Amino acid sequence: MDFSEWINLFSLPFMQRAIIGGILLGILGGIIGGFVILRQLSLFGESLGHTAFLAVVLAVLLQLPLTIALIIFLVCFGLGINYLIEKTNLGGDTILSIVIASSVALGTIGFNFVPGYRGNLLSILFGDILAISNLDLLFLVILLIVTLVWLGLTLQQQILLTLNSDLAQIQGIPVERYKYIFIIILSLAIALTMRAVGILLVNAFLVIPAATAKLICHQFVPFLGVSATIGAISGVLGMIVSGSFNLPSGPSIVLVQLVTFLIVVFSGRGKF
Repeated sequence: MDFSEWINLFSLPFMQRAIIGGILLGILGGIIGGFVILRQLSLFGESLGHTAFLAVVLAVLLQLPLTIALIIFLVCFGLGINYLIEKTNLGGDTILSIVIASSVALGTIGFNFVPGYRGNLLSILFGDILAISNLDLLFLVILLIVTLVWLGLTLQQQILLTLNSDLAQIQGIPVERYKYIFIIILSLAIALTMRAVGILLVNAFLVIPAATAKLICHQFVPFLGVSATIGAISGVLGMIVSGSFNLPSGPSIVLVQLVTFLIVVFSGRGKF
């Protein structure tokens, strides 16, 4: 693809929305992913990603707008999962494994009751950032602003809660309230990210930039900044790789994130 073809491609509205969406998703995913790996919630994010398939099937069966349905269902699922973990004496990984298996099973059963052509429903497994809408971008901007404002106002409490939740509890920080707020934000982020990178890759999209940043930075705020930067740059480069080699956009973004992670690891940063 020569330069003029690139100019024509990036002048198209859907490509412009995809680039903006990739940057916004990368920033949001990098920040949220930082807390996910530091609080060891990767499996929690994975379970929410799998429940998204059930949420999509329910949205189709109930004839609800997909983005709105994903937001509502995933927030409810996220809060429900946390409730189950708190109310049982089973380990969190056990509950999350049950949720993952149950969501896939129920989603697959429900999928058989979806009438008509179901190819578009299957495409949600891998996402399509090129199909991102203005409404999706609006939701992303709102969620990113809310997340940044909330973290900015509670940064010291968030740092203490992340590094030592018992000490945070002793110092009077409302740990449970902050935990539920973060679960809501995480659920919303996964709901919006899933449209771009798909159910199968949504957790990798959150975790890989943060894991890469953790190898580079050992201070909390710079770590979040580097994670967000890696996420944003990966979104743009992933779109370029996708357009250059005619590859799916979501997997291309995650591939760029993976390559970045491996470069950092093999450069020796992972030893420190």
